[in-house]
Amino acid sequence: MRIISGSKRGMRLLSTKGLDTRPITDRIKESVFSIMFKWGLPAEAVAADLFCGAGSMGLEALSRGARWVTFIDRDRRAVQVLEQNISRAGFVGQSRVICHNALTLGAAAQENPCDLVFVDPPYKMSEDCGPSTKIGDLMERISLQVKEGATVILRTHIRAIVPEVYGHLELIDKREWSSMKVMFFRKQSPKKSIAQTQ
Repeated sequence: MRIISGSKRGMRLLSTKGLDTRPITDRIKESVFSIMFKWGLPAEAVAADLFCGAGSMGLEALSRGARWVTFIDRDRRAVQVLEQNISRAGFVGQSRVICHNALTLGAAAQENPCDLVFVDPPYKMSEDCGPSTKIGDLMERISLQVKEGATVILRTHIRAIVPEVYGHLELIDKREWSSMKVMFFRKQSPKKSIAQTQ
């Protein structure tokens, strides 16, 4: 696992091997960031990396020009590895690490609302992301926390139930790889979301 591009291109990341995590492969990470690039992301973004593990997505965002990333994971062992990766990359001053349950905290742990959120829940939890599920409720919460126009990226099981709308978040793109899919949501204005439901 490494940082693929940007100021820290090629840097190897310490992994959380043996923990209940599922690191994203370099190939898929590169594809996800290529999609974001056409929207001008992650340059200058305020971001949150939920269920972050070793921090691969958030660190990649910082390397590619994100202004700030808040990393959230409740596993203390994963957080210890993450903090080492942040220190080695020199991003201590552009990030905050919170050892907390992302399901209850969401994306509201920084002073400024996020432009970009990565949501990468444990694999079992991602098998159903429909209404009234843990991830469904989290996505609804995030829709109230982020800026208008913010992008929220959700990685799930390939067969997961994923609605096209969570609150003010609307699906704008999706991709599938092997046993997973990645869904890209954009926060619409409340007025637009209400109009589209009438």
